[in-house]
Amino acid sequence: MKQYIVDAFTDELFKGNPAAVCVMDEWISDGLMRNIAAENNLSETAFAVRDGEGYRLRWFTPKSEIDFCGHATLAASFVIANFIETKCKTIKYKTLSGEMSVEIKDSVFVMNFPRYKLNPVEVTDAMERSIGVKPVFAFLDRDLLMVLNSEDDVFGLMPDFSAMGELAGLCIAVTAKGTEYDCVSRVFAPELNVPEDPVTGSTHCMIAPYWAERLGKSSITAFQASERTGVLYAEVCGERVKISGQAVLYGISEIFVN
Repeated sequence: MKQYIVDAFTDELFKGNPAAVCVMDEWISDGLMRNIAAENNLSETAFAVRDGEGYRLRWFTPKSEIDFCGHATLAASFVIANFIETKCKTIKYKTLSGEMSVEIKDSVFVMNFPRYKLNPVEVTDAMERSIGVKPVFAFLDRDLLMVLNSEDDVFGLMPDFSAMGELAGLCIAVTAKGTEYDCVSRVFAPELNVPEDPVTGSTHCMIAPYWAERLGKSSITAFQASERTGVLYAEVCGERVKISGQAVLYGISEIFVN
């Protein structure tokens, strides 16, 4: 089976967030997909199969299947547009988080995602223990979002992954207002065997609405301050969030599985 490795949310190799992509004629077993994702040991491996006019898309971390992944959706779209359907301008997906679509505009992929809710929660001592600074605000949906006082707090943060086990939320995110960008962030997912995720499209469906409201604008530019770094362009459209980015191909391989 052919597998592609794509660096998402970047136009430069070895930046952004790498994802593996397998576009298949038919589904293989869930167990085999989990094993492939574990063997890849990337934050996500995406599997896609043609379904009507679009594709059914699923995402697996090294540990388990996940309900939504932004960077692997970008990677899958890059593969489909460049190697499977080279003339397509729109790709439609059916996923565990509902229907999603991706528009292709030159080298930019504009992804239409569901918006997460900003449910306020109390700032706790456990939050401070897990990231080493006290958040100003905190919000919870699928992920936990903690707002920090400054971008320096985000850049210099030293997470305590064992303490993060006390926190609710699949992904644990921190964010602050930026100087060069509208906002900066970092995202951690130790529960999924992903200590720090390099660039996280799904969590920006929570980060973007927060900063759009705070800054009084519908579109923002976001910087994820991981070691690899990445830039996301987000537009809040009611209950949807459009997140745009580029991607580059790292490699194509044959994997030998039954």
